[in-house]
Amino acid sequence: MALIKSLFVTRLYHAKLAELGPAVDPDELADSCISIAEDDGAGQDWCEENGFPGYTSYASLTDLPWRFPIFADIVTALDAHVAAFAEDLEFDLDGRKLVLEDIWINILPEGGTHSSHIHPHSVISGTTYVQVPPGARSIKLEDPRHAMMMAAPTRKVGAREELRAFVYPGPEAGDVLLWESWLRHEVPMNMDEDDRISVSFNYRWE
Repeated sequence: MALIKSLFVTRLYHAKLAELGPAVDPDELADSCISIAEDDGAGQDWCEENGFPGYTSYASLTDLPWRFPIFADIVTALDAHVAAFAEDLEFDLDGRKLVLEDIWINILPEGGTHSSHIHPHSVISGTTYVQVPPGARSIKLEDPRHAMMMAAPTRKVGAREELRAFVYPGPEAGDVLLWESWLRHEVPMNMDEDDRISVSFNYRWE
């Protein structure tokens, strides 16, 4: 009988943020994100200059956990989730740790998207979801071998998730997703009149 097994697996970590850390009030977090966005003139200017729809603090605020205790609580939980994911990945960290490199807010309005990209200087990247309206498909992950499948047929409708060229995990508010930073991903268009709010982050090996 033939033996067929999976090789070179791409892992995706999906959990509730509150499973491993302090409880974070979702309404307080959403209000904090909106308040920060309204006060962050430098971030608003960067978004306008670079054609970024909505708001991100990526290029303007580098110390959210120091400024706002609720973000310090998020990082405490993220540290635990990233450690669990690193163990699953069987990383040999050589006595060192994966530590937070940066963390930022994203507010994506109706019609907003974030094009396909990777995070090349990090080890683990991810997002925790604050507000995910029904019409805001949260994230699209791409098979990293996709560019090399030049002559491959398309997959059948309903193919097993691990065989698909693109996967849409569909997290809900309060969830956290983690993936290795080389995994290409994008945020599809927000088709909802309400904003999609998330907090993204990178971890490096230190």
